[in-house]
Amino acid sequence: MPLLRLRITGNDDDARAIGNLLISLDGIERVEEVADLMPHMDDADSSSAGLPDDTGPGVHELEIDAPNAATANKVREAVEALAFDLDVLVEFEAEEER
Repeated sequence: MPLLRLRITGNDDDARAIGNLLISLDGIERVEEVADLMPHMDDADSSSAGLPDDTGPGVHELEIDAPNAATANKVREAVEALAFDLDVLVEFEAEEER
């Protein structure tokens, strides 16, 4: 069973729209937003505090269980199309078999 991981650079509404799309696809077993495990070293006293990089769009990471490679390909195609429409950056990590 393929496990897809993707990273969305966009706001909460964009991530929710992609999540809703994934849930609506036939055969998808699980869609889960995983916690950001990297600590952010933002310091309120930093000289760069408040710069655009600090206030930009958020990053959301999703894990998707697909039953087979064909469904995993459909997931990629559907997410890429929606990301293009939303003007959102989506990065797929290497696919894992479970």
